[in-house]
Amino acid sequence: MNNSSKVKKGQVVYFSHGGGPLPILGDPTHKKMIDFMKDLPSKINRPEAIIVFSAHWEEDTIRIQSGEKPDIMYDYYGFPKEAYSLEYPCVGNKELAKKVSILLNESNIENIMDQDRPYDHGSYIPLKMMYPEGDIPVIQISLNHNLDPLTHLKIGKALKPLLEENILLIGSGFSYHNMSGFDFQGKDKKDSMNNKFQDELIKQCCLEKDYDKRWTRFLNWEEFPGARYCHPREEHLLPLLVCVGLSENKGIKIFDDYILGKRATAFLW
Repeated sequence: MNNSSKVKKGQVVYFSHGGGPLPILGDPTHKKMIDFMKDLPSKINRPEAIIVFSAHWEEDTIRIQSGEKPDIMYDYYGFPKEAYSLEYPCVGNKELAKKVSILLNESNIENIMDQDRPYDHGSYIPLKMMYPEGDIPVIQISLNHNLDPLTHLKIGKALKPLLEENILLIGSGFSYHNMSGFDFQGKDKKDSMNNKFQDELIKQCCLEKDYDKRWTRFLNWEEFPGARYCHPREEHLLPLLVCVGLSENKGIKIFDDYILGKRATAFLW
């Protein structure tokens, strides 16, 4: 993407990772998302390391994956048997994990190094589409089980120095995540409440130039139309708040289409 002679800086991306292993299984309701994920590496610098904040890891104290070669966990159920033999042969990055821990400590954010944590599907499912060779080191960082917006904005802010390095920081969630609203037959239907939330909070705020305004709006995300309809529980939104805390400039919308019959969005900073 950039001239190779230039120093490559870190990038931040938030995307919707789809329904369990369905994207890897070629589910037709995920076709647009699959195409997007496969094309995404062409839109960004090839990173030297990847950090993932997945909606599927919450802890009372922030944990940082620090194993040398983490396993993967099949943290889903009810899918075809091939979903339980997937592999993603990447390695961890203990030195990067230590650096993350130091930055969090400097911001008085309590954290624990976790050498036993495997990758969950919020990490390896999108990465299998983006970088199928698994040749880039990956670590995950947990969300906080308190689900507090300020906590997650502060985590992102604490990690801003990482943007000086060629690291890809990923918020892996889902900009719409109301399980009762998904259509597993893939019928794309307009949804006014979802549209309001995507447009009036997520799109407007991610495209906002002013960092303080982004911060304040996401701090008060529940006040926006459709907030609790789209996120009865906010674990799939919180990776976006980490990204907002990290982001230095206005975002670029890189996906706006249907997944499982519902409109979802993705942004790059």
